[in-house]
Amino acid sequence: MNPFETLTAGTDADWLIFSAILLVVTLLVFSAVILLKVLRKPGNKSHYKHRKHRRRPTNPTLAETGGLPPIRPSGQPPRGV
Repeated sequence: MNPFETLTAGTDADWLIFSAILLVVTLLVFSAVILLKVLRKPGNKSHYKHRKHRRRPTNPTLAETGGLPPIRPSGQPPRGV
C-alpha cells in the first residue's frame, strides 16, 4: 500500500504539493533573512557613513574667466593656426 497514492490522484493533489513546496521554500527564505539580521556584526556600520569626496577642479566657464574674448579683425587668422 502506497501512502502517497491518495495525494497523487488528481489536479487538486498537484496544487496541494505545489503549495506545500512553496510554503517550505518561503519559510526557509524567511528564516534565513531573520538569521542574517540577528547574526550580523554590529560594528560594521562605518561603511554606511557619508564620506566627503574631494571635488575635482572643473574647467572654468566663460563667465568665471571674464566672458568672451574681444572681436578679432576680419583679416586676422585665429590664434594657433
